[in-house]
Amino acid sequence: MRRNRFTLAVPVAAISVLATACVGSTETGASDDPKAKATITFWHGWTAPSEVKAIDENIARFEKKHPNITVKTVGGINDEKLNQALRAGGSKGPDVVSSFTTANVGKFCSSGAFADLGPFIEKSGLDLEKTFSKPLLDYTQFEGRRCALPLLSDAYGLYYNKDAFKEAGIEQPPKTWEEFDEVAEKLTKHKGGSYEQLGFMPNYHGYETVPSHYLSQWSPTYFTKDGKSNIAKDPAFAAMYTWQRNLVKRLGGYAKLERYQKTFGDEWGAKHPFHTGQVAMQLDGEWRLGMAEATKPGFEIGVAPLPVPKDQIDSYGKGYLSGTIMGIAPASEKQNAAWELVKYLTTDTDAVVQFANAIKNVPSTKAALNSPDLKFDPRFKTFLDIARHPDSNTSDGAINGITYQMSLQNFGYQVEKGAVRDIRAGLEKTAREIDTDIAQAK
Repeated sequence: MRRNRFTLAVPVAAISVLATACVGSTETGASDDPKAKATITFWHGWTAPSEVKAIDENIARFEKKHPNITVKTVGGINDEKLNQALRAGGSKGPDVVSSFTTANVGKFCSSGAFADLGPFIEKSGLDLEKTFSKPLLDYTQFEGRRCALPLLSDAYGLYYNKDAFKEAGIEQPPKTWEEFDEVAEKLTKHKGGSYEQLGFMPNYHGYETVPSHYLSQWSPTYFTKDGKSNIAKDPAFAAMYTWQRNLVKRLGGYAKLERYQKTFGDEWGAKHPFHTGQVAMQLDGEWRLGMAEATKPGFEIGVAPLPVPKDQIDSYGKGYLSGTIMGIAPASEKQNAAWELVKYLTTDTDAVVQFANAIKNVPSTKAALNSPDLKFDPRFKTFLDIARHPDSNTSDGAINGITYQMSLQNFGYQVEKGAVRDIRAGLEKTAREIDTDIAQAK
């Protein structure tokens, strides 16, 4: 499924729109008759023909169950377009909204950009804890206000070139970061001032190799109970940045890796470096399996969970979770009808399973995860298991959306290039920056 799953790739313009989004008195609650005939508009971000076809088929099934409600869909909507429409309000805007950017939920909920779903959930008698896992519930609410529900899920794991493993005499994927470092070095073949094959690209320009995806394996706590940044106090952060910096050095150094990275093809194209064999291991989401196989890579692809720290080996199998979110536009005059669509797409087991099958994403409900109707490559089970794992986690929400993650990423850029001598001191400075940004957003 081709889409932007990492929050930091959101354009800066989108962030500024989010920062000024305000719906004020437009959030008046639902007064429409849910049994009356109604036409509602659903804005989503899918653009690939197969994805659009899948969502349209699910909409058709919804309309069959709710013959009084007609749904008009508008695809290709990013957060910038979405927030411009929500900010403007009015009858021409959407009734149902979706986003791929889970890290912006804090902004969506706190600003009122998405309507409060609490009253709808209570009226429907929906038991959220029985329906969704904790990480998914965490990233669809902020400070007790639930303004979204999850629609399918993304789980991150490790892809590896089985042929390269066999050639290097490696019998199984690494389970600890210590093992991972040894494997990555063993798989690396230097060629002049570059590489013939790189075991793994650890740099933060390496597509999905971003701080939050790494950090999940340390199970960090981003904020204290009083909302202050916890990155300088939780040893997980210093441990992760130290590990990543050391691996950069071990594999040839920042400059050499960056030069090699510039030879890579597009993340969403056929010339992705994992597809071409330029890298032997890749951190990525469940969608990569289908994309890689479609290019006929010429080697056997293996899938496994990402490694964990040696002292957390009992938690091996966990991973980072994110996904699509759905909500209701506060200016909608048809919120009861809109809720019926949100509830159907996010909680109806058949709807979730059929959508997951069609676009090869991880189902977002517990029932769908265990449905016998799921169809998938046997290797895909790794991602289903990651989604079920009790220690899988996600990054915390914040009132200013993705801003704190941008601070973590910017700090990571400095660490990996060797510009930070004292990681702990750097984390203390970054924590102050995060706290200042959050205070200014309130």
